[in-house]
Amino acid sequence: MTKVLGIALALAVVAAGGPSVERGRALFRDKALGTNGRSCASCHEGGKRFDELGEYDDKRLGAYANTCIEGMLKGKPLPPDSVDLRSLVLYLRTFQMERR
Repeated sequence: MTKVLGIALALAVVAAGGPSVERGRALFRDKALGTNGRSCASCHEGGKRFDELGEYDDKRLGAYANTCIEGMLKGKPLPPDSVDLRSLVLYLRTFQMERR
């Protein structure tokens, strides 16, 4: 019963426009995050160069993503509590799970 409630809650959050792995995946590949025609996937396809990912809490991982967006992609950082940044962090966590 608890598992069913958890799934229902997760679906409700996604339906309400909350953060999602799918949104994070789209942002990871989106060249519109920057101004130089590159995306996060340009440097990190398949999770390359994310070896220390598991050591970062969500706040630090979000800051890391924003540093890349601002520096490497020449874009505007995402607001810290935004659905987009939280979605991107969720997606980045999937690389950690794949390494286990």
